Amino acid sequence: MPPSDLPPSDLPQPERRNFYGRTHGKTLRASQRDYLAQDLEPLRLKGVTAAENPDRAPLDLGFAGGRPLWLEIGFGGGEHLVHMAAGHPEVHLIGAEPFVNGIAMLLGKIRAAGVTNLSLHPRDVRELFDVLPDACLTRVFLNYPDPWPKARHHRRRFVTPDYLLPLARVTAPGAEFRVATDIPDYVRQALEEVPPAGFVLERQAGPGEAWEDWISTRYEQKALREGRVPHYLTFRRA
Repeated sequence: MPPSDLPPSDLPQPERRNFYGRTHGKTLRASQRDYLAQDLEPLRLKGVTAAENPDRAPLDLGFAGGRPLWLEIGFGGGEHLVHMAAGHPEVHLIGAEPFVNGIAMLLGKIRAAGVTNLSLHPRDVRELFDVLPDACLTRVFLNYPDPWPKARHHRRRFVTPDYLLPLARVTAPGAEFRVATDIPDYVRQALEEVPPAGFVLERQAGPGEAWEDWISTRYEQKALREGRVPHYLTFRRA
């Protein structure tokens, strides 16, 4: 059954008209359809979408149990998100990703790892920014985001004010914002646009110099196979 044949409730449907990027890929395996049918709804954050929260009231953070709150934006296949949840049981993580195949892969990894300190928003992360309370995030991850390589598409990148200013509002003073990419021009744009949004560059590193708790993702492994060089940027919320 192709993703378009799944029940509408199982499919991420970004509401913003200026959302760019894929939400569907290859046909899902039976096991992945099972993950979506059984595991997504219990992990999905409630009260984020306009349909559930038309007044855009601040989200109740009771789901985090009083623990520090971290966010991964665009978790891909989910290996980094699950790795962080397993390695940091003292925090609660949110993963935001509209790509249904990546969501299905993540759900399989969550089942296998048995981690419970995770919540998901299977849609555009800007919906989440609309309703998160001020200064509630203490760490944010942006790993191998869509590079949008054509110059006319650079405004679609995450490292632009449309994303960065809402991110700054929901990150606490001193919060860490990590960016990993293999695209030199993405590094250039991040260095130009992230600081004016309210972040200070703390560290810029290259191959072999990633964070101590980093796990190399499948996107990074593909980049290395194809000869592209990883870059690791650490910003701190001012």
